[in-house]
Amino acid sequence: MNARTTELLERRYRLIGKRAPLFYDEPLHVVRGEGVWLYDADDRQYLDVYNNVPHVGHCHPHVVAALTRQASMLNVHTRYLNENILEYAARLISKFDDSLSMAMFACTGSEANEIALRMARHCTGGAGIIVTDFAYHGNTTAVAELGSAFMPEARYAKNVKIFPIPDSYRALDGLSGDALGEAYADRVAQAIAEFENEGVKLAGLLICPEFANEGLLNVPAGFLNKAVAHVRRAGGLYIADEIQGGFGRTGRHWWGHQWDGAIPDIVTLGKPMGNGHPISGVVARADLIDAFGEYGMYFNTFGGNPVSCAVGMAVLDVIEGEKLLENAIAVGGYVADGLRRLQTKYDLIGDVRAKGLFFAVELVADRVSKEPAGGQAGRLVNAMRQKGVLISRIGRGDNILKMRPPMPFSKDHAHLLLSALDECFAEL
Repeated sequence: MNARTTELLERRYRLIGKRAPLFYDEPLHVVRGEGVWLYDADDRQYLDVYNNVPHVGHCHPHVVAALTRQASMLNVHTRYLNENILEYAARLISKFDDSLSMAMFACTGSEANEIALRMARHCTGGAGIIVTDFAYHGNTTAVAELGSAFMPEARYAKNVKIFPIPDSYRALDGLSGDALGEAYADRVAQAIAEFENEGVKLAGLLICPEFANEGLLNVPAGFLNKAVAHVRRAGGLYIADEIQGGFGRTGRHWWGHQWDGAIPDIVTLGKPMGNGHPISGVVARADLIDAFGEYGMYFNTFGGNPVSCAVGMAVLDVIEGEKLLENAIAVGGYVADGLRRLQTKYDLIGDVRAKGLFFAVELVADRVSKEPAGGQAGRLVNAMRQKGVLISRIGRGDNILKMRPPMPFSKDHAHLLLSALDECFAEL
């Protein structure tokens, strides 16, 4: 590391602690961004293939202009009438099924998921929540209890049950096809039965429809609809966490839950919603939001303010105006094909999973045993950083390469990504 990076790192440790996580063995000192590029203090550019918060590209001029224009006019909380929140809510809701007809706004995905939990628990009269056994849904006390992946609070949660991640690659009991989907859905039913035996009423099932933190799974056919049916028969609600996969990332649809056809009762939104500006939301059935509001007034000082809603509206403008869903399909398919070609070349690649501009490449030490190759994944992520391409890794074994670039990612950018991956795999 150069002297400036070392100085910044020491200052960071002193001011915000050594436990605040950083990417890469040699931390990256970024100073500006544009489109799909980040630039460090030496003006070296890096292809951003990881950050889904700048959804329509770093510092998109249309979004910056909307923010600047509204910030120079008015910013205030939502206890005054203002057209921005209404226009944005109406436009956002129009992207959902007709049954999801009302919105609430907050600042972070954690807040959105906490609102959803409170709403589900009040409206069902239950307390029990079901999540996967490798879940992450935020950082507040309430949602940390659901963080079975790595949140310590999840170890002691009494009103949370887990079920195995519905993974076709590492299939439960060696099953496949409809039988596999049925088996995973049966595990959700088992969690419901455990709650019943303990005298805990079910409130709902909370999942990310792409199972992004679990590794962007290829979900077994029929699983989700069967699982949701079990939940609703027990009086619970289906909550879809779209904080990673929403706003068209998967290409074919605006929302990940639309791939399976199971319509949620509550949807939570965050990360890409404001292109880096802190805004999040909940879209739900009107009866649920009305009942929750009657029970306990929800108010958020910054959620839904005029600037946030102007930014959110501008993000929708860009997604639609630049045809970014169509781009996710075309470029995503190009990247997926390239990743599968690399899979035929390198035995280290056990599985490739893709939906639009969202990719997971699972590295294994052996394709038969599927032993996770976490060490190789870590070395590859750092080697890619040195070549000027930014990716990350996830998974129980830290062995799954995770890639979700800004939505304007082009085939030229894809070629750079695939070439760098080829070089790095060859050098491992």
